[in-house]
Amino acid sequence: MPAKSKAQQKAAGAALSAKRGETPKAELKGASKQMVESMSETQLEEFAATKTKGKPEHVRK
Repeated sequence: MPAKSKAQQKAAGAALSAKRGETPKAELKGASKQMVESMSETQLEEFAATKTKGKPEHVRK
């Protein structure tokens, strides 16, 4: 499942970095903090690998 916005893609990248141990989990904020706990590494890779060209910065619910 690809990311729907640039913000979601960035949050997934931050969560993936923390999941791999490259970044401390204490540095995470907002959505990335929730993503690291609730998603697998494979799911985070899919979100983080999404191309951002043509994506909006944020998507409203």
